[in-house]
Formats: sequence, structure tokens, C-alpha cells
Amino acid sequence: MSIHSKLMKARLKLQVADLKKSGHNKFAGYKYFELGDFLPTIQEICSEVGICGTVTFYTDIAVLTVTDIDDATQFIEFKCPMSSAALKGCHDVQNLGAVQTYLRRYLWTNAFEIVEHDAIDSSAGAVINMKDTKAEDFI
Repeated sequence: MSIHSKLMKARLKLQVADLKKSGHNKFAGYKYFELGDFLPTIQEICSEVGICGTVTFYTDIAVLTVTDIDDATQFIEFKCPMSSAALKGCHDVQNLGAVQTYLRRYLWTNAFEIVEHDAIDSSAGAVINMKDTKAEDFI
């Protein structure tokens, strides 16, 4: 079975899993998936179908490589540009950890076609008072 077939099989298995969103955006009033909501299930499914995902961070991009366990020459890469964070009260390493956590979530969400609430559309036209707003209000 090709890596594409295995990934599709994994996506279909995840689609019927009973995933619960534990993240909550208080500002826009919606729930979202955190890594812990889906990654353990994805890891189990990947093991069942014979694929393995690894995330690598480079200076300019983050890459999730999904590899066929039986044939490491077969793989699919999902890429995302690196970003930065400037969370209040955090030092550089904590901001780096925040970036890596978010990018990991976005890469896995992309690779497994996990449907999320569209924060941009839902908050379009909203007036935002940035004075008392924290970064986690947008996450």
C-alpha cells in the first residue's frame, strides 16, 4: 500500500474517532482542538496503518514528515513557514515553545484534514479593544 493510501486510511479512521475540543477562545467564543485532543488518537492510528509522523523545525520553516514505516523511501511532507510569538511575561525560550506547539498543531491538523472553526470568518467585523486583550484570547 502506498504512503498516500496509508495516510488516507488514517484520515478516515480519525474522521470517525470521537474527538473533543478542549481549547476555548474566550474572546471570540468558540472551542478548538489542542494537540492533546487529537495527537494520541493520531499516533494510535498511525501505528495501525504503518506510518509515522515527525516534526522538524528549521530557521524558516517547520516540516511534518509522514513516513511509511515499511518503506522509509515513501514519505509526504507538510510545510509551514516559521513564525514568532511575543507572549506577555514570557522569555524567549517560552515564546519559542509556544511557536513550536502552535506549528505542530497546525501541521498535524493540515496533514490529517482536521476541520477547525474558522476564527477569521467568525470574528470578521468585530471591534477589538486591544487594551485588555491577551495573546491567549486569540488562540
